[in-house]
Amino acid sequence: MRKAVVAIVGRPNVGKSTIFNRLVGERISIVEDIPGVTRDRIYSQAEWLNINFNLIDTGGIEIGDEPLLNQMRQQAEVAIDEADVIIFIVNAKEGITAADEEVAKLLFKSNKPIVLAVNKVDNPEMRDEVYEYYSLGFGEPFPISGAHGLGLGDLLDEVVKHFPIFDQEEVDEETIYFSLIGRPNVGKSSLVNALLNEERVIVSDIEGTTRDAIDTHLHKDGQDYVIIDTAGMRKRGKVYESTEKYSVLRALRAIERSDVVLVLIDADTGIREQDKKIAGYAHDAGRGIVIVVNKWDTVETDEKTMKEYEEKIRAHFQFLDYAPVVFLSAKTKKRIHTLLPMVQVASDNHAKRIPTNVLNDVIMDAIAMNPTPTVKGQRLKVLYATQVAVKPPAFVVFVNDPELMHFSYQRFLENKIRDAFGFVGTPIKIIARRRS
Repeated sequence: MRKAVVAIVGRPNVGKSTIFNRLVGERISIVEDIPGVTRDRIYSQAEWLNINFNLIDTGGIEIGDEPLLNQMRQQAEVAIDEADVIIFIVNAKEGITAADEEVAKLLFKSNKPIVLAVNKVDNPEMRDEVYEYYSLGFGEPFPISGAHGLGLGDLLDEVVKHFPIFDQEEVDEETIYFSLIGRPNVGKSSLVNALLNEERVIVSDIEGTTRDAIDTHLHKDGQDYVIIDTAGMRKRGKVYESTEKYSVLRALRAIERSDVVLVLIDADTGIREQDKKIAGYAHDAGRGIVIVVNKWDTVETDEKTMKEYEEKIRAHFQFLDYAPVVFLSAKTKKRIHTLLPMVQVASDNHAKRIPTNVLNDVIMDAIAMNPTPTVKGQRLKVLYATQVAVKPPAFVVFVNDPELMHFSYQRFLENKIRDAFGFVGTPIKIIARRRS
């Protein structure tokens, strides 16, 4: 089911990014110890009162050398287009400025719920100074301090009151939902047309031709699919041109709804840093993944070419070692018959359950082969394991002390589970927990 989208809007230097970081509970630069999954974000997921929602920081939207007023206008337009609720931030230490009034005029036209937050109210004595902000016309102003985390609970209480009620999607458990993501012009729309055997989606060499995620139904070899085509993702700094409007967020919505995500790579231009970042979004979401090398007809091949190209992919996408690689050409339909069977495999594995007794046999055999490590004189004891979730498969391993479960040994157990049960095309999670 779709999540509500909240955008943080305001003129520069009112503390939008500080508040964004507070609400998502982390720094804006997300860093993992897996190669290729480091990236800056101006959107994230947040949670309040057990309600999850997507959060946009429009302060991170860069619009090249546009004049400041134009930048503010375009940032506000992004929020108006994409958000269900808008948090309008002003600065208590500077009072109402002409720029604040300009943003307010744009927001008035949106017909979206607006919650006014007065930032930098760092001590109780300043709370009486927020009353002048009633003149902006958005009702009660909420005094907050992004730097100290004050007042955010009251602000979020008001924000979630305005969330729309989304209809529950009727999802057939047998239908496989898969999305196509990748840089602009890697052939996503061409691939959709090739799978459908018709010109259903506009195809153009102009980057960014596809703007919205488009659902298309497909029935093939007794299996029902829903294909979600998405707008191409661009590098930060190019993404938010006025014509793009928030294609990245739309792609993330598509990923949320997918069982399997196809990460498209252009065989002609090769692997780019942006490809790894795009793949990281699907990996973070825990979706099944198939790496698709498109435009294979443009590459001169011999009996070694495909293997060498796959080795190059494995070197660049170390965090996707579980994802199969498919080589094809959407234009000529060369090898396109190999794609849907691999989507089926990834989907099946994404939803696979392993009986507890069979799982523990594999775990104990693995421990016998490679005994658990000793840390500061104390040995890790694995008591038993059980699968607790699917999509993606997640396993809880009960141990004497979770602190003794080193990342390398956890990785060893993951590899043994994969050796025994496959899980091709899906990430799996292993959680060490102390037995109560």
